[in-house]
Amino acid sequence: MTTRREFLGYAAALLGACRRSRSETIPAGSAELGPLEPELNIYNWSDYISPGVVPGFEKEFGVRVTYDTYESSEELVAKLQAGAAGYDLVVPTTYAVTALVESGLLAKLSPSYLGNLSNIAPLFRGLAHDPENAYTVPWQWGMTGIAWRSDHIADAPESWSVYLNRALAGKMTMLDDERDVIGAFLRYRGHSLNSVDPAELAGAKRDAILAKANLKAYLSAPVKGQLIAGDVWLAQLWNGDAAQARKEQPALSWMLPEEGSSLWIDSLVVPKAAPHPRAAHEFINYTLRPDIAAAIATATGYGSPNQGAMSLIENPVPYPGPDELARLEIQKDLGRAAEAWDRIWTEIKTA
Repeated sequence: MTTRREFLGYAAALLGACRRSRSETIPAGSAELGPLEPELNIYNWSDYISPGVVPGFEKEFGVRVTYDTYESSEELVAKLQAGAAGYDLVVPTTYAVTALVESGLLAKLSPSYLGNLSNIAPLFRGLAHDPENAYTVPWQWGMTGIAWRSDHIADAPESWSVYLNRALAGKMTMLDDERDVIGAFLRYRGHSLNSVDPAELAGAKRDAILAKANLKAYLSAPVKGQLIAGDVWLAQLWNGDAAQARKEQPALSWMLPEEGSSLWIDSLVVPKAAPHPRAAHEFINYTLRPDIAAAIATATGYGSPNQGAMSLIENPVPYPGPDELARLEIQKDLGRAAEAWDRIWTEIKTA
């Protein structure tokens, strides 16, 4: 039964909300975000959600969702830095979070609207790109490696050197992503995939240009269809996308190269210019429910940071073991060296 004190507190809050002008915008990051807006605009990687999640949210909360997709972190960051102001939620990876925070483009989250945060495993909190957990809620995690058709390639590729094999020319692709391509050839030579050393980058550029002669294309998520059809036999690909393709093509396998690769964590964040911050927080909290998080991980094939969801996921991705962790690095923001990387990537693609 509601007490008089509780009723008066509720009434005061309601009156406060009513006094606000309808034209007044309550910014993202405010302690009190106001009433739930009727719209939500999401910008996410392609093939990175369970089909029923958005319709379920719309039905439960009465919010109409517009859902757009992108294929690389650079595409996302460039769009936000160019002034795109209509998105309420975006899903950057670790190093992109750093760039967006330093650019002043992200709002701090309002934890009072995120009651399900306790479902996130401690392993995924307090990370280097957001040590105070002020801006991010982990979405999914994964690894970059090599997917291949075992019915066309008898011996499993063990190394990034497979891209220098002329026998597979025209049957291989690499991701259309400078951090993954240049990073792979840095690891191939025993260097950090976050290197800013000019000599190491020059070596990675040389290897990447040699490999390019053997590539069919630089292609990200769309390569799944070509792997399934057999038009591509081997592709640099994220482990979850490979798992998605394997559902249609059992001959598809995936491996982490012996030299190592990237471990990445993508997060939900709210841009500072988000027009619907309350709806954004409600969506985040909705996806933190164990059953919703499990549906997302089951559909995408990626690892879930939601410890409450693990027992509900079909074929959950286990956390990396000691051997894998020894070969994995998290991509970091390159700072001023990003310009050098951009120049090298342009030179690789135009060679």
